[in-house]
Amino acid sequence: MNRFIIADPKLCIGCNTCMASCSAEHRQYGLQALPRLQVIRSARDSAPVMCHQCEDAPCAQVCPVNAIRHQDDAISLNESLCISCKLCGIACPFGAIGFGGSTPLAIPADCNTPLALPAATAPRPISAFLDCLPGVRAVAVKCDLCNFSADGPACIRTCPTQAIRLVTDRDVRLASEQKRRNAMQALSAELPFVAAPDFRKEPN
Repeated sequence: MNRFIIADPKLCIGCNTCMASCSAEHRQYGLQALPRLQVIRSARDSAPVMCHQCEDAPCAQVCPVNAIRHQDDAISLNESLCISCKLCGIACPFGAIGFGGSTPLAIPADCNTPLALPAATAPRPISAFLDCLPGVRAVAVKCDLCNFSADGPACIRTCPTQAIRLVTDRDVRLASEQKRRNAMQALSAELPFVAAPDFRKEPN
């Protein structure tokens, strides 16, 4: 079973520390700085949402260049292989794949000159699936469990309320065993006690 990260909305305070640490951690290793998780808020609760590390990952199945694959009990993405087709983001049922890109250093921010027509202004952002910026390749980004860091996921390490935790195969197995024990105890408490018949007695 794949490892994955879950968050407890009862403990999350919506501070966005997880997003900031995720961005900083990946930028430090030369990867896209877009956070791999997004804090979602409702009227009462908040919690970060990230890749579920699906066992039968749809994103890996549709990637035409095999940039997404199962590796080290997780679904990993190789940014250098991504061709910006955005099929993985469309296939993800949880909306956990984003797209980020860096403007090349050789392209100045303002190319206007009196010798030519004014440069076109950047289009207004619409959607990660529709936006197109000249000279920028939109690379897919998703939670990789910070597999490049020996310290583990940055969001878990920096969460001030410890609302985020890593779930492994052992955790799921122990939780399933506990649920079975609870179910057996609840069933035995509901059923009336019936004494077993004693077949050793002589019939009258």
